[in-house]
Amino acid sequence: MTEITILQLPGVQDWWLSLNDFMTQGGPVLWGLALVAALCWLLVFERLLFLITTFPGLKKQTIEKWQSREDKTSWVSRSMRESWLFEARTQLYRNLNFLKALVAICPMLGLLGTVTGMISVFDLMALEGTGEPRSMAAGISLATLPTMAGMVIALAGLFAHARLQKTCERREASLTQALRSQA
Repeated sequence: MTEITILQLPGVQDWWLSLNDFMTQGGPVLWGLALVAALCWLLVFERLLFLITTFPGLKKQTIEKWQSREDKTSWVSRSMRESWLFEARTQLYRNLNFLKALVAICPMLGLLGTVTGMISVFDLMALEGTGEPRSMAAGISLATLPTMAGMVIALAGLFAHARLQKTCERREASLTQALRSQA
């Protein structure tokens, strides 16, 4: 029985070669952007899994704890309720600020790629003059591809962050309303 590696599967090798060609044309900054993008989407999926699987149980548990209290009007009871709401809020918004920071880094990394690409174009022009447009094209792609990739990653991350933020706000309001209506 022969072992098949992932690169031997039909279509995977073409995909990998295309990706590698794109990353080579964009320079080393694209690999950094790819790492930041992977981390962004890992955080987005982690938050989605939390909102879908963990938070409903946490909400139910918090409501049950509140309902099991006999005295709901004392200062101690209200303080307990606020403490539970704070814990839920902390868990809801975990990693959202980190995601926002990663999204903000993407355009800066794209600009870093632009600067390094333009430096390579100017170095090439200094060595060979302006008569070689083909050799300058590689430097120009080094300058434009990271900028484009940084903006695309930032836009997608900004959209994902906004949706997660709004979903967390709704879940927090729902829990707050459920605990206040039980008072």
